[in-house]
This record gives sequence, C-alpha cells and structure tokens, in this order.
Amino acid sequence: MSFEVPKIENYKFYLDVAFKKARTKSSQKKIGPSSDKLTKIKILEFTKIETINSVLNSKLRNIIISFPNFENLTEFYTELVRTTIDYKELKKSLGAMDWANKKTSEFSRQYKSKIRGSKTIEDIRKHSQQYYGRISSVLKQISKNLAFLEETRKIMREFPSIKDNIFTVAIAGFPNVGKSTLLSKITTAKPEIKSYAFTTKKLNMGYIKTETRKAQLIDTPGTLDRFNKMNNIEKIAYLAIKYCTNMIIYTFDLTEPYPLKDQKKLLKKLREFDKPIINYLSKTDILDKKTVSDFKKKTKVVTDLEELKKIVMEEMKKY
Repeated sequence: MSFEVPKIENYKFYLDVAFKKARTKSSQKKIGPSSDKLTKIKILEFTKIETINSVLNSKLRNIIISFPNFENLTEFYTELVRTTIDYKELKKSLGAMDWANKKTSEFSRQYKSKIRGSKTIEDIRKHSQQYYGRISSVLKQISKNLAFLEETRKIMREFPSIKDNIFTVAIAGFPNVGKSTLLSKITTAKPEIKSYAFTTKKLNMGYIKTETRKAQLIDTPGTLDRFNKMNNIEKIAYLAIKYCTNMIIYTFDLTEPYPLKDQKKLLKKLREFDKPIINYLSKTDILDKKTVSDFKKKTKVVTDLEELKKIVMEEMKKY
C-alpha cells in the first residue's frame, strides 16, 4: 500500500494560485464588441469567479482523495495510523477540506447571482470584493487543518509498503549489529548502511524469490523501550513484527556495540510475539574462531548465509 501524498501547501498558496489564474483567464477572455461596458465587466467577473472556484475545488478535492481510505486498511496499517497520527484530528481536517470545497462553490453561485443582478459598475465591484473576501476567509479558516495534514503527510511518507499475503520475515536486533548488511546479502535490497547507531530512519525491505514463491524481509530497529516510549520508526517496526511477520531472524553481534545481556533481553522480548525465531551471528569475519565456537555452544545460532537462506526457504514452503 502506498502512502505517497503530494505536498500540502498553506492556504495563501492556494489563494495565490487561484487568483493569479483568474486574472490570466480574465485578461484572455474575448468579448464581442457589441457588448456594453456593464455587460463586459459582468462577463469578466464571472470568468474570475468561475476560475477561482474551479481551481480551489480541484485543489481541495485532490487533497481529500490523495489520502487513503482509512476504513479499508489492513490491521497493521489501521494500528499504525492510530498510533502515529491523531486520527480524530485527521478525520476532522479532511472534513474541513470538504467543508471549504462546498463553501467556495456556494459563494461562487451566490455572488455570480448578485453580480448578474447588479445595475451599476460600482455594485459589481462591491460584490466582487465581497466574494474575494469571503473566499479568503474560508481558506484562512482551514489553515490549521492544512498544516496538520502536511505534518500527517510527512509521517505517512515513512510508512513501509508491506505487501499482504506474502511470507514475511523480520530481521531484528539492535541498531548497528549488521541487520542492513544481512538484508543486502540475502536479498536484492541495497539499503543505505551507516556505521553508527539509530541510523534506520525507515524500514529497509528486500525480497527472496524462487520460481514459485516470494518472501519479503524487513530490517527492523530494535529497542527495549516500552511502546509508548518508542519513536515512530520503532513503533512501525514493532507493529510490523506483530501484525505482518511470519518469522524472525534475530541478529547477534559479539563485537558488542550493545552489551550481550541487553541483546539477550531483546531476544526474550521478541519471543513474546510467539513467532518462529532463527538466531544469526553477524560479523564473524572479524571475530576469532574460539569466540564464535564458545557462543555457538551456549546459543543455537546460524553463521552461514546460505544455511540461513535455506531455513527461510523451508519456512516459506510451509506458508
């Protein structure tokens, strides 16, 4: 599922676009030479009002339809939206776009009627200015809603595109233990790999394919924090493991960027999800053989990438 919503501007931007286009359309309007001055001015003002209404209607409708239908989301995305976004405010703000859309059309009809019945140029000018003021007021009233929707867009931009009905594996462990490297070695993914902690700003994903099957693997940042203390990317990872994952590859790192006791504590926490877990030991190329051997005696762990890939394939066949 895609949450790519186009950038939402402030209310002044939309007014400027609408008014500028109205002036352009009006200047290009061709009026027959037989029309008197009053009629000509009415036609020009009609053109401006119709253009402003058309532009604003289009912009506001596009904002509304650019957001997904939140009533038809999967359990994962429903929970994700409700935990990372103020859902009540989101519904209210989208409702405000619909309200503004209707009000601009209402004022367009109302002031075209007033201008149509005007007997003097002064009356036309007066009604036109009133119309511009009303429209500006409507857009100003939704300024906070526009700002909220833009912030929501930025949050949703970080949502992962996790496919439904496909075998899904979470690569879990603390930051900088080699998860992204592992993902790049056993899938076609090319994640950006940094050498310092907390580098995962989004969930990196990759795929393993056979002739008949496909598995998606997700690089998830681990944390020992309680859910309400997690940042957004950690919450996304938690919910992905809870709702989307069929299997977990837990990554140990004996170079210990994090103490081993904390790594074991995180593994224990992940077991609460009641998903099959395969332990993988990373960075064995920079560890001495005795360290690896001693660890393997105490912990059931895979060190060979081909063996790990084979285990994933076998689990995938059961799905």
